[in-house]
Amino acid sequence: MTEGRARSATRDRIIEAAAALLRDGMTAVTTRGVAEAAQVQAPVIYRLFGDKDGLLEAVTEHVLATWVAGKTEALRDATSTEVDPVEDLRASWTLQIEFSLANPAVYRLLNDPQRAARSPSVQAGQRILEARVHRIAARGWLRTDERRAVDLIQAAGVGTVQTLLSRRVDERDRALADAMFDAVLRQILVDAPPSSGDEARAAVETFRALAPRLRGLTAKERELLVEWVDRAGSELSSLSSPDPGE
Repeated sequence: MTEGRARSATRDRIIEAAAALLRDGMTAVTTRGVAEAAQVQAPVIYRLFGDKDGLLEAVTEHVLATWVAGKTEALRDATSTEVDPVEDLRASWTLQIEFSLANPAVYRLLNDPQRAARSPSVQAGQRILEARVHRIAARGWLRTDERRAVDLIQAAGVGTVQTLLSRRVDERDRALADAMFDAVLRQILVDAPPSSGDEARAAVETFRALAPRLRGLTAKERELLVEWVDRAGSELSSLSSPDPGE
């Protein structure tokens, strides 16, 4: 085995050992404990990761990258088999909640905005959520813009997980996640039957989702068209908002 491969294998072994310890909580991940589990000397950990925080960042990225890879495959399958995009989003929501509850230490580490901002896996997960919301928009089912829908889903998810983690395992209301997701759907989906305002908003969002795929236009024309549609959507939102003076 070459020196580079040996170094990579040692690094992987340390990450796997630390990930196993992290399942028991942050306090379980000590330099000595990881070194013993990975069968290396403590200085090796410092040489490869710099410090304990560097090790934790690598472990978090490893656990999340494995999870996101599965989500990417699921999205690919859902897209190719024309799975209902709302049900696909619901299944993804459920799995995300379960992952967070099963990996509370990883979840709390990723709750650090700075750590999340530099995590490739967090960014990949963000793009997957955006793609799922985009599929709903392309069906004409969104009553709000895609960015707001994504933000609502993420905010609801964070609140749900934090609430459940604050309870003892035997006191957690697992139906809370379903109730919260349904509440979000009521905010982002067109009602059935839709109101005239919802119909107009859905039409705008559908066209917004499809505009980048209009290959008969130049890239500049598509960019300008998207800008116009976004402005139209903002105008619709202001028209549908109640007048404070009324």
